[in-house]
Amino acid sequence: MKMSSVFTLLFAPSFLIFLHYFEFKVVLSIYIVLSILLFIFTYIKHKFSKNLLIPTIYFSLLLISYFFASFTIIKFIPVIISMMFLTLFIDATINKRELILKFTQKFYPKKLAKEEIAFLKNGDKYWVWVISISTIFQFALIFYDDVFWAFYSSAGWYMFFFISLIIQILYGRFYAIRLYSK
Repeated sequence: MKMSSVFTLLFAPSFLIFLHYFEFKVVLSIYIVLSILLFIFTYIKHKFSKNLLIPTIYFSLLLISYFFASFTIIKFIPVIISMMFLTLFIDATINKRELILKFTQKFYPKKLAKEEIAFLKNGDKYWVWVISISTIFQFALIFYDDVFWAFYSSAGWYMFFFISLIIQILYGRFYAIRLYSK
C-alpha cells in the first residue's frame, strides 16, 4: 500500500480523535509536518510526478486551515481528492482512454473475451457516476456529523467503491456480456 493511501485512510479518523485530546492548531501543526514528510517521501520515491499531487493538496489545505483556524477546510480535503479522481474518469470517458479496461488487463491474469473487452470499454462511464455519487456524499458530510465524515472519508468510500466494483462485475458477468455477444 502506498504511503499516501495510508495517510488518506488514517487522516480523517485520527484527526478527529486527536482533536479530543489536543488543541486544533496543535493537531494541525502535527499534520502539516506529516504532510511535508509525505511530500518528501513521495518526491524521493517518484521525483516529479502525479504522485506529488495528493501530498501537495494535504499540505496546502492544512496550511490554509491553520491560518483560518477552520475545521471545515480540513473536511474539504477528501472532497478535492474525489474531484481529482472524478476529473480523471471524466477525461478518460471523453477521450476514450478506457482506464477500466487497462486496469483490468493489468491485474486480471486471463485473456479477456471480445465481449468482456466491449463491456469494459464502457466501464469509465459507470465509474464517473460512482465517483460523482461519492463526491456529492462527501461534500454533504462536510456540513453534517464529524464522525460520519471521518468514517466515510477513511474506510467508507473504500467500502462504497468495493461494493460498486462488485455490482459492476456481477452486472457484467450475468447481463452485459450477454448483450455484447449478440
